[in-house]
Amino acid sequence: MAAPDCVFHRTLNRSRPGPTQASSSSPVVCRDFLFVLDLQRYSRDQGSSVYFPQAVLHGDDLYDVTLGDGDCRLRVTLDPGLNRLVDRRVLQRGTVLRNTTLLPACSGASGDRDSSFRLLSVELQADDDDDNDDEVRRLHVDQDLLPWFRSSGPAGLPVPLRANRSVFLPLWNNVDHSGAAWREAPPPEDEKDEDEDEEVRCPSVCVSKLRDSFLNGRRGVGRGAVQHQLIVRIIKKSHLMYYGKTDRNCECPYKAVLEVCDRTGSVCVVLWNSVCVSWYRCLKPGDIISLRGYRVKQQYQMEPEDMEISVNSRNPAAHISVLPESSVSPEYLPPEPKYNFCSSQELLQRPHGVLCDVIGLLTFSGRAERIRSKDGRGAELLEYRWLRLEDGTSSQPIMVKLFSTSQPETHRKLHPLCVVVCSSLQVVRSSGVSDNFYLTNSTFTQVYCTGLGQHCEMSYRCLRPVRLFVRWLRSQDDEQVLSRALIGGFFIHPPPPVALETYMKDRRGEPGFLRGAELQRELARLCYRERRTFCIQAAVAMVTYSRRGEEDQSLFWTLQAPSLSSSSSLSSLLPLSSTPRSFRPPLSSSSSSSLPSPSLTPSPLDRSGRKLKRKQLLQADTPNKRRPWVTLQPEQDNNNTVILFEASMEFLENINAEEEDEEDDEEEEIETSSFVTAPLHPAFPAVATETLPMRYDHARREEQAGAVALGGSRSSAGTFESPIEGYYTLRLTALSDGVTVHAIFLPHTSHSPPLLPHSNTWTSILSHGAFSPHTPPPSPADLISMAAQLSNQRLVCVLEACHLGGASCELVLSRAFHLTD
Repeated sequence: MAAPDCVFHRTLNRSRPGPTQASSSSPVVCRDFLFVLDLQRYSRDQGSSVYFPQAVLHGDDLYDVTLGDGDCRLRVTLDPGLNRLVDRRVLQRGTVLRNTTLLPACSGASGDRDSSFRLLSVELQADDDDDNDDEVRRLHVDQDLLPWFRSSGPAGLPVPLRANRSVFLPLWNNVDHSGAAWREAPPPEDEKDEDEDEEVRCPSVCVSKLRDSFLNGRRGVGRGAVQHQLIVRIIKKSHLMYYGKTDRNCECPYKAVLEVCDRTGSVCVVLWNSVCVSWYRCLKPGDIISLRGYRVKQQYQMEPEDMEISVNSRNPAAHISVLPESSVSPEYLPPEPKYNFCSSQELLQRPHGVLCDVIGLLTFSGRAERIRSKDGRGAELLEYRWLRLEDGTSSQPIMVKLFSTSQPETHRKLHPLCVVVCSSLQVVRSSGVSDNFYLTNSTFTQVYCTGLGQHCEMSYRCLRPVRLFVRWLRSQDDEQVLSRALIGGFFIHPPPPVALETYMKDRRGEPGFLRGAELQRELARLCYRERRTFCIQAAVAMVTYSRRGEEDQSLFWTLQAPSLSSSSSLSSLLPLSSTPRSFRPPLSSSSSSSLPSPSLTPSPLDRSGRKLKRKQLLQADTPNKRRPWVTLQPEQDNNNTVILFEASMEFLENINAEEEDEEDDEEEEIETSSFVTAPLHPAFPAVATETLPMRYDHARREEQAGAVALGGSRSSAGTFESPIEGYYTLRLTALSDGVTVHAIFLPHTSHSPPLLPHSNTWTSILSHGAFSPHTPPPSPADLISMAAQLSNQRLVCVLEACHLGGASCELVLSRAFHLTD
């Protein structure tokens, strides 16, 4: 029970003179500091409209927020009008609140949900506000030990407050599981059948007999509820599929598909609803399972003339058991899963759409991003990340665009120097170019990596392609792999075409050019880590070159109107101040997406209609500085293959594999470059820490993996070394309406090499998105001095946008094509 002097007790009981106040609908304001302990997401159902009649204006999601005051905890429901704060990661775990307005639950609530509150409005504590540090610090205690206010906490596992759902959704996708309700071990068996005590088990029906009976329409074995024991092996496992609808009441709207087989054939087994919660995490490809109490139905969508096995918790209640291989009679033992491993050399010849399995050493792990679903609704955001795998068979790496596979614990371990196996990937080819391809998910894609003990449990480790890869892996040197291992940062693949005509042909069917104001509105609609591509026609008004953390000393070239000073014309481009912000639910859906974008502003220079005067500002008032671009650690005397050797051990247990240890020690020189600095008066946004890739640090791998994951810490990303210290910023002025935008340009970062050599002029660099690989790149000073080449050029600019949380929106110029008459 909470102490009588706790914040919640003082605030929520302050104006309650009698017992009838329990149903009061008057809002109360908590002036003290509160701490966001947890955020939980779920989808609306039919009953949610009782509490939130206007919720349809703010999407399908609802959020429950756990607040703490340092003495106790309270679960409240976020008013749907404030959902945008979560969508853009303004309100998150750890946020400090004050002046929080709470409204008691309406009378339509039922059961233990009567005592809950709705969070109506809130003021967020600024990060740089030190006036109340002592009070805020008091909130950072072990919140799990705090009591619940008025025993408002759940008696068991928490369930959504404002919808009839039994589990929560993850914050950032609909594919992963979330919460302790999802079992890691099989549930205890309620009863034992007589034959379960036998040493050897035999099935009472086989897949072929079920299929024959079903297709012939015979009842009993092949129709309706079936109690005959079916013993099969799991060959493939799909990701979780969430089908919750706002107009339907289903407590646990999940399904998952298992492709299973015995010696007579294969069939799909569909796990429904709460069976997914009890069994999805417990089952993996290769397991042998026993099924009873299932239904045989016509297969949905895929093969209308075939059957599927439906497994549910009722009508009838299915009985599932995981069997050891030793308990199944050898004559009925199902065959092992089959794999189709392809090397990077073989993938060069694989056609579009072919399914394959791959194994490789992970040398680049991209940050988690999200894109809009293309299933017709367009509301769901799909989480993905890029992986670069090497297997030694060719110089072409294996690029994988990996979407969520309902394995969040595995995806969190995907950092460089892991050995990764991805099953059931499909080949995607672009523009008919043989080497311009990547792999991505199918319904049954699963991922396995070192560090979790997964490889030693899988049958593929004995296959020849895997053993050949392990032999190559053991010949690699840790330091050499570490020198090219990267994590996070902006990444694009496949690289866009270098010709405008080809690019526009590839974009057929997608939205065309945006006006500057339209681009501004689209950026304001982005959700956290949502990635989109935009095209505008623009001219270059300024080019800067800066080093990360030294933006006050930069090289730059600019166009400037003769009657306006740079300080006055650019005053509106100053970064947003970090002051406390108050939020209340908007009155309409249009106002819910009106958060400002800090990198956009109308340009008074272009609207004046005056002829712009070209002026090059390239100064060298400070002495040249020579500093290393890459810092190399001294070589250690211990074994240089420790990390990769440990990674290979999961494949080598009980296997006589050939070992080849080769050590190549090479002396490397520190590359240096002169860096001419000049004071830069115009304000411009600095590059975000998430934009530049980090060099992989094996000692801090968990911290790095957390920084690039959705919901990760932005502050920790800036503490790691990046191979890219300098970057370019281009101020683009939209030709349509004069709106200006700052875009980062990174011509020296490309995980995929440029396709063609070029002359390293500004026009060719922008159209290729990178420096030429066949000639030395121009120095920053030379490139800035050549920026006058961009004067009076009309460009088609391809901008890659990604919202990074809060008021930070990354905008990277990936291509700019010169428009000719």
